[in-house]
Parts: sequence; C-alpha cells; structure tokens
Amino acid sequence: MKTPNGVIEEKLKVNQTNETAEPTKSVSCCVPNAQPEPEPFWERYRLVLATALCASFLVTGITLDVLKISQWLVYLFYTGAYIAGGTLSTLEALRALREGVLNVNFLMVTAALGAAFIGDPRDGAILLFLFSLSNTLEHFAMGRTRQAIQSLMKLHPNEALVRRANQELIISVAELKLGDMVLVKPGERLPADGKVVKGNSSVDQSPITGESIPVEKEFGNDVFAGTINQQGYLEIEVTKLVQETTLAKIIQLVEQAQAQRAPTQRLLDRFGSYYTWGVLGATALAILIPLAFGQVFHHVFYRAMVLLVVASPCALVISVPASILSAIAGGARRGVLFKGGAHLEALSTIKVIALDKTGILTTGKPRVTDIISLKGRDENTLLGLAAAIEKQSEHPLANAIVTAAIERKLIVPEATQFQSSTGLGVKASINGQELYIGNEKFFTTLGKTFTEDIKHKLTSASAQGKTCVLLGDSQILGIIAMADTLRPSAPMAITALHALGLKTVMLTGDSESAAKAIARQLGIDEVRAQLLPEDKVQAVKALQEKYGPIAMIGDGVNDAPALASATVGITLGGAGTDVALETADVVLMADDLQKLPFAVQLSRQARRVVKQNLVFALSVIIALITANLLNAPWLTLPLGVVGHEGSTVTVVMNGLRLLGYKTKN
Repeated sequence: MKTPNGVIEEKLKVNQTNETAEPTKSVSCCVPNAQPEPEPFWERYRLVLATALCASFLVTGITLDVLKISQWLVYLFYTGAYIAGGTLSTLEALRALREGVLNVNFLMVTAALGAAFIGDPRDGAILLFLFSLSNTLEHFAMGRTRQAIQSLMKLHPNEALVRRANQELIISVAELKLGDMVLVKPGERLPADGKVVKGNSSVDQSPITGESIPVEKEFGNDVFAGTINQQGYLEIEVTKLVQETTLAKIIQLVEQAQAQRAPTQRLLDRFGSYYTWGVLGATALAILIPLAFGQVFHHVFYRAMVLLVVASPCALVISVPASILSAIAGGARRGVLFKGGAHLEALSTIKVIALDKTGILTTGKPRVTDIISLKGRDENTLLGLAAAIEKQSEHPLANAIVTAAIERKLIVPEATQFQSSTGLGVKASINGQELYIGNEKFFTTLGKTFTEDIKHKLTSASAQGKTCVLLGDSQILGIIAMADTLRPSAPMAITALHALGLKTVMLTGDSESAAKAIARQLGIDEVRAQLLPEDKVQAVKALQEKYGPIAMIGDGVNDAPALASATVGITLGGAGTDVALETADVVLMADDLQKLPFAVQLSRQARRVVKQNLVFALSVIIALITANLLNAPWLTLPLGVVGHEGSTVTVVMNGLRLLGYKTKN
C-alpha cells in the first residue's frame, strides 16, 4: 500500500509530466514582461491566401473551360489551383510520412492527383479548394481556444508605478520586488499580486476568479495581477513576483491542460492511423475488384477516388479535441481550471463528492455565535471584558472575540497582570477585578463549580458544533460560544450537487459533533469525522469501491494525500495551499463552491458534445461510403468533399459552443 506521501508524489508526476502530452512551448507569461509575440503575416494568413489563390485559379479555369477558350490555358489555371490549394497539404503529408504517419492530407492530395490522372483536373481542383477552405475555417475556429490564452496574457500590464525612496517611478513589472509599494489609479490593471495598504476601491476580478460582480477592497485585502481597479486609488504591497502571480499560474495550467490529450482523443489518434491504412486498402480493392470483372477503368478509378475522400477520418479525429480544448478554455474564462482533458473527462463520470469541512464548507475562521449571561450582566459588557483580556492573544478564538467586539463598536477596557496557562486560558485584571477566561478544564483546575444549568448549556452548544469559552471571577459569569461559519456559497453548492444526482460526503479531522452540525445545516448525506490524513485516503478508497468514481475537494496539506487518491482532486485557488494546488486536478479560482457544480456540468456537457460529434461524424462517413458502394450517380468527387469537409467544420463549430457554456438555472 502506498504511503500518503507516495500517493502525492505519484499524482504530482502525472500532473507535471504526462507522457501522452504533446510538446509545448514555454509559458511566455511566466517570463517577466513577456507578451505573446504576434504571428508573422504569412504564418497567420497563409491558409487564407492559399485558399483565395486556389479559388481564383479554379474560377478562371472553369470560366475558360465553359467558354471553350484555349484548352492549354484551362489546364494552366487548373495547375495553378492545384499548386495553391495543394502545396500546404502536400508539405503536411510529407512531414507526417517522415514520421511514419499517413494522415488526411495524404488522402486528399492522392485523390486530387488521381482525378488529374484520369483527365478530370477540374474535380481535383475543386477538391483541393474545398479542403483548403475547410482547413482555413478549422484554423480560425480552433484559434478561438488559443485566443483564450492570449487574452489572458494580455491582461498583465508591462509597467508599474511604484514608490521607492519617496520617489514615484514607472518600471517594468519584471523589476518589481517583494515589498515594493505599487500605486494603482482608477481604471488601471493591477500589475502584481499583493495586499492593499492604503485606499479602498471595487476591483473587477472576473479575469482571474470568474466573479461577475466587482469586489470591494480595503486595507489588508488580497488583490491579483490582471484585475481592474474601478473607481478608487489603491496602494498595494507586492507579495508575489510577476512569474509567481495567480494570473501566471492560470495561464501555465491552461496551456499544460490543452497539451494533454483526453483518453478518448488518444484512442482516436491510435485508431486514426490504422483506419487510414484501411481506407487505402479499401480504395485499392475498389479499383482492382471491378477491373477484374471488366468494368471501365475511368469510372472505376473515379469512384475509388470518391471513396478515398468520403472515407477519410478527418471529422472523426477532430471531433474530440475541438470539444475538449473548448471546454478547458471556457472553464478557464469562468474561474475553473482543468489540468488536462483526462481530468475533464474523469469529472463527468463521478458518482460521489467528498468534501473537507474547514476551509471548504466553512471559512476556517470562527465567529462568536452566542453570548450567554449567567449572572445578569448584559451581553456587551461580557463581550467587552472578554475582548479586553483576549486582544493581546493571537489564538483564533481570541481573534473571534475581539472581532465581535469591534463589530459591535464596544469600548474595550484595558487589562493588566496577564498570566497565561497554555492550552487552558488566561488570567488578567481589569479595573482591579481579577478575571479568568478559558475552557472548562481551566475553570475545573481553578476549583470553580458547574451547575446543572451551565453543564446543560455547554452540552447543548457542543452538540451544535460550537466551541465554548467561560468568563468568570469568583464564579462563572458567562459563556461565549463560537463556531466556524459556513462559506456563503456552500448551501447552494450542495443543493446543486444533489440536483446533479451526486452523493455528498464530509471528510474532516474535526470532532464528530462539529462535523454533524455543519452537515445538518447543509444537508450533506454522510459524515466521517476525526480523520487523520491517512484515514482520509482510506475513506476515499472505501467510497470509491462502494459508489464508483469519486471527486475530493480540499484545501490543506493534510488533504493532499486524499486529493491524490481520488479519481479527481479539486482545490480552491485562493484558499488552497501550494501542495493542494500542485496535487489537485481541478482548481476553482474564486474560492466559490458554486463553481464546483458548474465544473461538473461543464464536464458532462463536454462528454455529450463529444458523443454528438462522434455519432455525427461516423454517420456521415457511413452514409457517404454506402452511397459510393451503391454507385449513387449524384455522389461526385466535389459533393463527396462537401460532405466530408462539411461534417468536419460542423463538429468543430459544435465543439466551440463549449467556450460560452453556461449552466441552466
């Protein structure tokens, strides 16, 4: 059995070096001050120019042919159409042949040359024009997924206004250092990740987190490079170098994801190679068998060339990447990052979602929920005394008490003569009154008695998942109950997951009472509490055996082994630790759990679109092959190309719908 660390290392290797991934260029955004270099004019428009030239030569040749003007000029213009429409395809075919691969370019060029061989160059020229036009349409359609990356790169400003040594300087973002003070005016993009140290404003974070509404930012709030400052002035302390920003990580993750092929795509790639050889074999038989029975060579060869075209697997092969890449890019636009097509496909198959409690379902920050007075003092007085004692402590519960006092705008008195008992509580003096604050054990050691009423109140609070501290002097004056608050998006997210037919299970290291209290509020199906990291791994495996594929969402180092063990590991981009971010397969950038059901719906829609494309592509191929074998007179070479290339463009356009996919409410 693998240890948790072993599981993490294995998952990291899969995420970082996928042997099925195509080679990718280095992530230009991660190089400081790098913007995507524009493609050279010829590289960008060569398909358009080739298609336009081919069309011009073809139309001129057909016109001259109809007008019966100089047959050698007709052939000259058809030759020009062959050169313009076939050169790029021939080069691609030769490049593939050097690698031992036969692709659709080889089939199309062969069919066009075959048409010329039997004295029908017009149909061959039409074939090359339609094939070139189809490639052009595919190039620009698939370019929309590439633009999703390029548009992200353009979000990063090249320069930043900083204050150094009481001087304001404009410098390259590459020169920014940790601790630099960046000045951001209204309407400007933020050049770096950091914390607000002065000013307040609303910031449009949609490019990073997918949030549609600007978020208010004030002192101490985190901000991200690439987001847009709205109306206020902000001074920001840089906390991450440009190559380490959230924006840089997003671009890197999406580029890596687009390079990793989904299992269905890898299967089709392997099938496509064998299929192409099969098409060539079938074409040869379509020539030899009829000739053996004495049929006319010209007619037999022409029908074989039509078969070569209509049986080509172009639409079949492009149907999967067109959908997967569009879904990955569409998810990135809305704050959901898939680290590869394999994870997108896997998420569509899950039956159960396991969720960590602290930091995922809850904020991880306790808040005061109840102030129970036992001796007639009002709540604000008790809270003020407690805050006076706790305001010098860094303990999360102490911070919750102080925060509650600040929110109520209480005047907090000064406390002196502090004496701390680690893990128990604190003794202090306020206006000459000796006070104690701490847990039950602390007051037991002080010899304080607990009435049945106090015991009942403590037991009741504990059953609700709340943590209590007691405040007292010679007797217990009151109880302050605190609880980890629900993440605002959690209730709707759990409801949406249930509506998708998914079972929800909480896996937490917290106490059973606290876990069940949160589960009751959210309607979670099953709770497993007091789990160590290795226990979470075993729980994930047990759930997988019982229900099938499982997704695990967590944010901490202790969740990383379980994330690695799950079918799909998911984490939150803002709240997640670096280990969780590296181990997870899917990242929700907005710390918004409602992105989780969206991710599931997107993956399911992508699977549906892939199936639609595969069925459509296969149906067209089968229908055209059948028509060819039945010797249908209407199936000419140009019409065969229209059917073949039309189906290719159709599946690409169908896949591109995923770029703008939105959930149905």
